[in-house]
Amino acid sequence: MMGMPAKRPPVPLSRERIIEAALHIADGQGLRRLTMRRLGDALQVEAMAIYHHLPRGKEALMDALAEHVTSVTVEASAAGWQDVARAWARVARTALLEHPGVLALALTKPPQGTALLAIREQGEQLATAGFGDAARAAQAVRTLRAYVLGSVAVEIQRSGWAAPAADAEDDGETVTGPSPAAVRAEPAEEAEAAFERGLDALLRGLADA
Repeated sequence: MMGMPAKRPPVPLSRERIIEAALHIADGQGLRRLTMRRLGDALQVEAMAIYHHLPRGKEALMDALAEHVTSVTVEASAAGWQDVARAWARVARTALLEHPGVLALALTKPPQGTALLAIREQGEQLATAGFGDAARAAQAVRTLRAYVLGSVAVEIQRSGWAAPAADAEDDGETVTGPSPAAVRAEPAEEAEAAFERGLDALLRGLADA
């Protein structure tokens, strides 16, 4: 008689698992449907278990999601500062486009933790690559971040992506999600070409500043 296969032990709950599940909900259903209760169901744990990893609850979760999608880095190289800036902008754009459901957090949450460290590293890389002193490089990073965030916001809007319309209960409150955008989806090739044109113009402006 064959014995029953051993059950796999449950995957331990971790901050990384929580963020991954939260991103899945936000991208698939919209940020407004991301509640602690729904997140607990997705992770197959009681919602209170999440607070062990994120003591401030939903506020800490929102901060963690924003940090996750904005903590981007590029390898230091001997390339010129334009190449460094272009590489960072492209990586940042890709990271944001992968998770459109949390773009609003990236736009509104101040950089924290690894995201703040990444920004400082970007400034140091630009300065090392010959852009200028630390103060000038920091201003360039701020300008590049503003361009990437704004460009991605328009790109997501024009892509036709929108959180599905739905009502969610969060701690007893009913929250209505937005309706899908009724727009013609912009082809990915057109969006990328527009991003590159704008980036080229921005880099020329930084060089002349």
